[in-house]
Amino acid sequence: MSGRVGDLSPRQAEVLAQFREKLQDVLPSLPAQDDYFLLKWLRARCFDLPKAEAMLRKHLEVRKRMDADNIIAWEAPEVIRKYMSGGMCGYDREGSPVCYEIIGPLDAKGLLFSASKQDLLKNKFRDCEVLRHECEQQTQKLGKKVEMVMMIYDCEGLGLKHLWKPAVEAYGELLSMFEENFPESLKRLFIVKAPKIFPVAYNLVKHFLSEDTRKKVVVLGSNWKEVLQKYIDPDQIPVEYGGTMTDPDGDPKCSSKINYGGDVPQSYYVRDQLAQQYEHSVVVNRGSSHQVEYEILFPGCVLRWQFRSEGADVGFGVYMKTKIGERQRAGDMTEVLPNQRYNAHMVPEDGSLTCSTPGIYVLRFDNTYSFLHSKKVSYTVEVLLPDTASAQQIQQLGDRLGEVSLNHSP
Repeated sequence: MSGRVGDLSPRQAEVLAQFREKLQDVLPSLPAQDDYFLLKWLRARCFDLPKAEAMLRKHLEVRKRMDADNIIAWEAPEVIRKYMSGGMCGYDREGSPVCYEIIGPLDAKGLLFSASKQDLLKNKFRDCEVLRHECEQQTQKLGKKVEMVMMIYDCEGLGLKHLWKPAVEAYGELLSMFEENFPESLKRLFIVKAPKIFPVAYNLVKHFLSEDTRKKVVVLGSNWKEVLQKYIDPDQIPVEYGGTMTDPDGDPKCSSKINYGGDVPQSYYVRDQLAQQYEHSVVVNRGSSHQVEYEILFPGCVLRWQFRSEGADVGFGVYMKTKIGERQRAGDMTEVLPNQRYNAHMVPEDGSLTCSTPGIYVLRFDNTYSFLHSKKVSYTVEVLLPDTASAQQIQQLGDRLGEVSLNHSP
């Protein structure tokens, strides 16, 4: 049984009645009180009554905190309005709103330096409320229930800058907020123009997604424009994405509906760094260096690091060992990222590197040029693995036509 209106088992119908009974005290404050709305929360928790009730009550607290009843009138700070990419544009063949996320030009670091996380979360919550209202309007207009949205993720230009740790963490919070407050709202999510690094990025965020959401993620191949048209009429798809829709002024990107982001000018910055916790600290003595080794077992993994020094600058470079099992000098190893001095005592340094070859990678903090001062360095290093299912599938797609679902990702 699907657990949907008109398709409930006797047990599900009984649980729904009990759910409605338990919520008597808050029913008037819910955004909707019909069976469609209540069943979303029950399906999200597999008809486990206490869990569904806890989830919905928690949502009501969030609504209060977000002032959800007035949130559509709320205006986000200018930097978010101008540089948060994405937007709603058109409807699919069943009348569901279609929402675009434009990943490449999104300047996550610029946004996090310029806006509070609270405002970014509130803006995402507002977007979700707008979509919920849009579904209600479509329901009335079409005379049939519309309660889900279609999403298209344009991943062209997804790169190492998007794997910046605070950005991934903030994005995870946005995804969790969506999962916890707008359950059963996603019809399907198409990934288009996925680059080779997509499996690494997906692996970083997939644990924020429910099992049900993961099943709806589909990576499209080079014929993605044709696939989109199976689900959406061409006149509901911007020319930019293979359809015939333009803005009134003829803009093929429909920029009045979809924001394409861009680099945030530093004039918006209210902070120049984010408070960071580091996993390790080490004192690098004057005239010496400190090496940290990481074994990379297969190509496509990403090394990600953050560090800061105290008192003065420090050198940093990445090397690959040519002999296993012994410490090597920098000159005897293969240089992967050239050694240079960083003012990490003023602004913490962060970076990442895609490892094309397996082997032992050495991150080297260099203080050999300083004859007087030892340096204290705090750092965190991680090896990011690709999501194996999506990595295989992107490889299979290559340029072969088709689409693949990620629903068997572990």
